[in-house]
Amino acid sequence: MRGTALAAVAMSGVLALAGCAKDSSGGSSNNSAAPSSGGSDCITAQKPPAAPAAASSSAAAGEKVDGSKLKIGLAFDVGGRGDASFNDAAAAGTDKAKSDLGVTTVNESTASASEAESAKQQRLDQMAASGLNPIIAVGFAYAKSVEAVAAKYPNTKFAIVDDDSIKLPNVQPLVFAEEQGSFLAGVAAAYKSKSCHIGFVGGVNTPLIQKFEAGFLQGAKTVSSKIKIEDEYLTPAGDFSGFQDPPKGNAKAAAEIAKGADVIYHAAGASGKGVFDAAKAGNALAIGVDSDQYNQKTVAADKDVIITSMLKRVDVAVFTYIQALAKGDLSVLPKRFDLKVDGVGYATSGGKVDDIKDVLDGYKAQIISGAITVSDKPQK
Repeated sequence: MRGTALAAVAMSGVLALAGCAKDSSGGSSNNSAAPSSGGSDCITAQKPPAAPAAASSSAAAGEKVDGSKLKIGLAFDVGGRGDASFNDAAAAGTDKAKSDLGVTTVNESTASASEAESAKQQRLDQMAASGLNPIIAVGFAYAKSVEAVAAKYPNTKFAIVDDDSIKLPNVQPLVFAEEQGSFLAGVAAAYKSKSCHIGFVGGVNTPLIQKFEAGFLQGAKTVSSKIKIEDEYLTPAGDFSGFQDPPKGNAKAAAEIAKGADVIYHAAGASGKGVFDAAKAGNALAIGVDSDQYNQKTVAADKDVIITSMLKRVDVAVFTYIQALAKGDLSVLPKRFDLKVDGVGYATSGGKVDDIKDVLDGYKAQIISGAITVSDKPQK
């Protein structure tokens, strides 16, 4: 999910014929190949061609590298470790660096919901002054502070998740194709909806979260010209509490369910727990974000309604950055973590999308090949 000021991630999915791929309404009325589960009457696009046998390409793969000399600072966004989403994905990346690369020092610090810019800058400044190197900022909300502190400490390496606006030689952007993974979430929602009516709940109305919204809308509309979509945000831009307000997430999702939506996709960080609670209470289904939320302990009570999660592999990006830094070659990092490098994808835990896995993988293949271009701006 997510992404950002909170907002983590591994796997993947595609389109029906190249002609249908560019038609947001889906095009063909042939549903003979549609899986029998969910609302097959809703599906108006042909089943996409099977994906070719996948060559596994993980951005985290590679030779063993010694990272024992690195002392990492990990600056979380609101929610921190334990948010069952974006921050947990980042934490998984440093945890893997400990186990695989021999990293021994990772100091973590978490932003509060409405802290001033000065607090973020002070957090990063203290990390740099204490000798931590590299420092990884989780979320675009750190952009101004990273730029200021990185300029002050030119010999310290910084990475920032979800921002590529900083043009300093010691700052590495880690950005994603959230819209591509969210396209697959939209396909899954349409296939699994019994009412042909689904919903999206975004945490904060920012350009980043609009990428999740855009892909979800496009994916659902690609496979169904009949689909009805509820589309809501918890807070406007600038109010980052939308990423840490489960009661508000619950209320918004419950309202969408009351209108008839029976599959809800959230990109709302820790507020997603409220979305899951509402789905369970309302006999609906839900799609998680960032991490594989079916396996997250903090939302375990709702795992039976989580059919999949859009994986935003912040863990892969963070680990790959640390690995590349330990090796001394940042040029190996992709410019964007997309479907092609397993930077985004979809989860299969629980087996709830096994019957449409060929459909999802077909769409994934067409996105990777360029047959489908996913917009990063919502088309309503």
